Amino acid sequence: MTKVIIVHGWAGSPKEAMHAWMKAELEKKGFEVIVPKMPNSESPKIEKWIPFLQKNVGKLDEDTYFIGHSIGCQAIMRFLQELDSKTKIGGVVFIAPWMHLDENTIKEEGEESVKIVKPWVETPIDFSKIKTHTNEFLCIFSNNDPYVPFNDSEIFKEKLGAKIVVERNKGHFTEEDGIKENKTAVDGLLNMM
Repeated sequence: MTKVIIVHGWAGSPKEAMHAWMKAELEKKGFEVIVPKMPNSESPKIEKWIPFLQKNVGKLDEDTYFIGHSIGCQAIMRFLQELDSKTKIGGVVFIAPWMHLDENTIKEEGEESVKIVKPWVETPIDFSKIKTHTNEFLCIFSNNDPYVPFNDSEIFKEKLGAKIVVERNKGHFTEEDGIKENKTAVDGLLNMM
């Protein structure tokens, strides 16, 4: 059975409208969909999130797919780079992924946000290890995302061979931005299969 794991972002939850909508759409297709509630999402930490995924995703195979949003994309990459190189999955969809964050936006959010972001930005990711698990990557960006510098899209294209889609006026793909569904992510996932 095809399994899809959706990893929410910083201060996010499985109950966010976009995640709930994607889960419902994919379940209509007969897939098993897991949207774990990541630990302490108000203050996400690599050393908590990666072991949590390791414990909660279950068996992985080529019928396993991931969808990540924002810091959830980072968590998926850091999870994948720790897997045995023989483990293969079907593919990954990233919504508003980043390697850097807009410094002004983060500074405006205050010292605590700067502290939370630092390890995620400064701890290297081994893209070559990630690519041993799948060649199917789709990254969805918005042209007016206040957090994600647009040139981060080039990193994902170059390092993962990701297909890049740029949507207009979707912000950071949150409910505050008026986003309650993501047809591009669901269609992109179905196209990988």
